[in-house]
Amino acid sequence: MSEAVRVRFAPSPTGHLHVGGARTALFNWLYARHHGGTFILRIEDTDRSRSTEEHIAAILEALEWLGLEWDEGPPATGYRQTERLALYREHAERLVAAGAAYHCDCPPEQLDAERRAAEAAKVTFRYSGRCRERGLAAGALRLRIRDDGAPVVVRDLIHGVVTFERAQLDDWILVRTDGTPTYNFCVVVDDVTMRITHVIRGNDHLSNTPKQVLCYEALGYRTPEFAHVSMILGADRGRLSKRHGATAVQAFRDDGFPPDAMVNYLARLGWSSGDQEIFTRPELIERFDIKDVAASGAVFDRAKLEWLSQEHLKATPPARLAAMAAPFIARAGLPVPDPGRLGGMLAPFRERAKTLVELVDQARFYLERPAGYEPRAAATLLTPEGARRLDLLVARLETLPAFDAGAIEPAVRALAAELGVKLVELAQLARLAVTGRTASPPIFDVLETLGREETLARLRAARAAAEAPA
Repeated sequence: MSEAVRVRFAPSPTGHLHVGGARTALFNWLYARHHGGTFILRIEDTDRSRSTEEHIAAILEALEWLGLEWDEGPPATGYRQTERLALYREHAERLVAAGAAYHCDCPPEQLDAERRAAEAAKVTFRYSGRCRERGLAAGALRLRIRDDGAPVVVRDLIHGVVTFERAQLDDWILVRTDGTPTYNFCVVVDDVTMRITHVIRGNDHLSNTPKQVLCYEALGYRTPEFAHVSMILGADRGRLSKRHGATAVQAFRDDGFPPDAMVNYLARLGWSSGDQEIFTRPELIERFDIKDVAASGAVFDRAKLEWLSQEHLKATPPARLAAMAAPFIARAGLPVPDPGRLGGMLAPFRERAKTLVELVDQARFYLERPAGYEPRAAATLLTPEGARRLDLLVARLETLPAFDAGAIEPAVRALAAELGVKLVELAQLARLAVTGRTASPPIFDVLETLGREETLARLRAARAAAEAPA
C-alpha cells in the first residue's frame, strides 16, 4: 500500500458511545495500526440541539478505557465540526463559483407537499429542480447533480460493487437556509481536508455514500476507499438496542469486563482469523484486515463476552489484576490493600470469575471480616467444642516463629493429631472462622495472605460467636 493509511472515527456527541460505534472505532484503529497509519478522532457536533460537552467527555472516556488511543484529535483544535465552519463556507463558495451548486428558496410547505405526493404514488421523492436555473443569490444551497442517467458506483471493501441508480438521487442540500452545513457536505469536506484514505463506518451510512461521491466529484477530489460495516444485532436479530440490555460502553466497564476482553469480543463481532477466538492486542493488530469483515450482521452474545472475559482474567498477571480491581473495591466501600498484597489475594479467583465485579465479590472475605457465618456450617462447627478447638488453634498459631503456609500447615496438622480429629475438620473450622464460608482457596494460603494479626482476630471473633447464646 503506497499511500499512508489515514482513517477516522467520527462520532456525533448526542449520547454515550455504544457497542456499535465502539466496534467501528476499533476496526478503524486496528486498520491504522496494522498498516502503520494514522487514526483520527473527529467530533461531528453540528447538531447543536443534541450535542453536549458531557457526551463528548463520555465518548473520549470510553475510547480511553478501551485503549483506542487516537493519533490526531481532541483536545487539539480543528477536530470538531463546529470549529471548521469557515472551511465549509469556503468549499460551498467554490461549488457556487464553479456552477456545481445553486441556491433554492422553495418553501418547506411546498417540499413537504411534494414529498407526500411521492409517498402516495409510491415513488422515490426527488427535488423537482425548480430553482436550478433561477440564479438566486440566497437561500439553501443545493448540489447540482448531472442528469446523465449514469449510475453511481461504489466499490466497497466489504460489500463489493454497489450500484445506485441516478433516479434515486436528487439535488441534495449542502447548506441550509440558516447557513448551517448538512452532515453529508461536512463529511466530504472533513475527509478530504484531513486526507482520509479509507472511510470505515456502519452500513447505515451506505445510502449516504452516492451523495458524497457526487460531492467529491463536484469538488474535483478523489474519493477515499469505502468499507461499510454491518450492524450489530440482538438475539432476535433486530438491531441491537436498549431493549436487548446494556449497549453503552461504560455499562460494560461498570459491570467489570476487562477492556482487553471487550476489545477482543468487539473485534470478533463480524471479523475472524481462522478458528481462533482469544486474541491479544498485538495479535489483533497483526492479523486484522477490513476485507475479512463479514457483510452480514453479527449477533451480540453476552454469554460469549463473559466467557472471553474469564479467559482474559485468567491470563492477567496479579499486579495488573490488582490495578484493574481497585476501583471496584473502592466502589464497594472497602479498603484497597497495597497492590502487591492485593494481587496475591485476587490471583486464586481468576479461574472462576467472569468479571472484575465477581472477582472482588469472591475475594471479599480478604477485604473485610465476616459479618456472619454460613448457617448450616455454623450450627455444626461453632459449638462449645468448636470454641475449645479455636482456643487451641489461636494458641498454636500465635507462637509460630514464621507465619506462612509452610509453617502453618504442619502446626495445624500437629494440633489435629493431638485432638484425634482429621485435618479437614480443623481446617474447615478455621475456614469458616476467617472467611464466613465453607469454600475458599487453600486455607493455609488464605491464613498466610490474611497475616497473623488478622487471622488471630478472626479466629477469636468466631470463638466468641460459638459461645454466644443461640
